[in-house]
Amino acid sequence: MALLTCHFFSEALQTSTAATVLLPEAARGQIGMGGADLAGPPPVLYLLHGLSDDESIWLRRTSIERYVADRGLAVVMPRGGRSFYTDEAYGGAYWTFLSEELPRVVQHFFRVSDRREDTFVAGLSMGGYGAFKWALRQPERFAAAASLSGALVVGGPRATELHVRVPHVWAGSDPAGTDDDLLALLERADPATLPALYATCGAQDFLVDAQHLFVEQATARGVPVEAHVHPGDHEWGYWDRHIRDVLDWLPLRRS
Repeated sequence: MALLTCHFFSEALQTSTAATVLLPEAARGQIGMGGADLAGPPPVLYLLHGLSDDESIWLRRTSIERYVADRGLAVVMPRGGRSFYTDEAYGGAYWTFLSEELPRVVQHFFRVSDRREDTFVAGLSMGGYGAFKWALRQPERFAAAASLSGALVVGGPRATELHVRVPHVWAGSDPAGTDDDLLALLERADPATLPALYATCGAQDFLVDAQHLFVEQATARGVPVEAHVHPGDHEWGYWDRHIRDVLDWLPLRRS
């Protein structure tokens, strides 16, 4: 794998930002590390971080580079701040950055596929929320989306008990019913147009009830979600183990 740290100016954020990027290579002579040959540009996974982290964290806390090496998969890990991947009331336009600007930047700088069947998104905690929001709001972009320990309920009376509120994002207003509310997005979605969805959470995780509620609402709307609960808490040991399950689940074309 080639590892790049890409610093660039964001028009949406009006500041410099960064992304960590993994690009596949065959690397047949590299000891202890495989590679993959693919015809054409490789598929791409946008992999989102959680509330307390940044674009480097997946690489620092997991073996994501090793896990994707023989899959021929590019991975783009952008900086999302503490934004919940939302255009913040007091802060940056992180939804605009993620959903509009970042894909253009990736296509400009890197040789990766832009086909829907080759494009995926996943994330943990705040990033799980961001991944599902992106998939539900722009289903034409993705073949599959995954949440690991996602903060999947952000609005309405259940939100306080199911996730940590971030006042600077919504300025104290309730996002229930808006395009930042995943349950509202489910209500408005056409199930036939959505990408495949996958959710996993630890049984001891404080966000497991949020996953249960999201899956219940999705099922009621006829939206299939492959959902799993395993022993574990809100921590990197769980995410390092189960990002491998997500990668196995992705509908990747094979080398």
